[in-house]
Amino acid sequence: MDIVKDIDVIAVTRGPGLPACLGNGLSAGKALAAALCKPLIGVHHMEAHALTARLTHPTPDLLPFPFLTLLISGGHTLILVAHGVNHYTHLGTTIDDSIGEAYDKIARLLRIPWLKGRGGGPGAALEQFAENGDPKKYSVPVPMTKDKRRKEAMDLSFSGLKTSMSTLIEKQNLDLDDDNVKRDLASTFQKSAITHITDKVELAFRWCKEKDIPLTALVASGGVASNKNIRSNLESLAIERHNVPLICPPPHLCTDNGVMVAWAGVERFRVGLVDEYTIDHIPKWPITSLGSSTAP
Repeated sequence: MDIVKDIDVIAVTRGPGLPACLGNGLSAGKALAAALCKPLIGVHHMEAHALTARLTHPTPDLLPFPFLTLLISGGHTLILVAHGVNHYTHLGTTIDDSIGEAYDKIARLLRIPWLKGRGGGPGAALEQFAENGDPKKYSVPVPMTKDKRRKEAMDLSFSGLKTSMSTLIEKQNLDLDDDNVKRDLASTFQKSAITHITDKVELAFRWCKEKDIPLTALVASGGVASNKNIRSNLESLAIERHNVPLICPPPHLCTDNGVMVAWAGVERFRVGLVDEYTIDHIPKWPITSLGSSTAP
């Protein structure tokens, strides 16, 4: 096959994730690499999200390191400093639900209808409902603001928001058959969730300043990074407070996709990070273990 001549390397997701899915994909990738006698690169799923911003950077040059990275999806909520390929500092993560999971749970709680398939989902439907809602009509607390120690930490928490929303609906006996009520509730939830995220990213900016890390940008990636309200608030935070741009991949590259894995393979291949055909999948794989002597 002529196309084989154009392939330099086979990149495949190695982890983290569901063992069955990872195992099947990695087996196929290893078999293909071996059959074509091509180098193999096992990609860390979160590094792939983080590095996609370098591929889609609006200028001809790649986005330079270091940059602050917010990875937000249905399964992950992470704040990282990307110092370089294979080199990350973990600043914060969710201690319970991810932001995407929280959006989905609240959408189901409010019985918001959504379209299944491409471009749909409960989280996206909630965002659309929230656009025409009044975020001041109701009130729920921003997570982790009552306790000073938790407020000053860079970890996040979203499970309490569902409890707060449930309590609000029950105490005020709100009618979830009324779309206007649901729009106001969706907007109320989104305002609290976004405030929580921006508060923690602000702490991350301050940490980097204290450590004299010259950030070039704030990168937001992952499926939830396609949320326009989240992007707008992060952009204001990055540009107005810290004089760096917000860089987000286009929405179709924010969700899990093959392009990001291929690009991470390119980035790792360029710096000589090639794996053996015998590598195994890693369902639980901290991104900070990349580049360490203890990395798998």
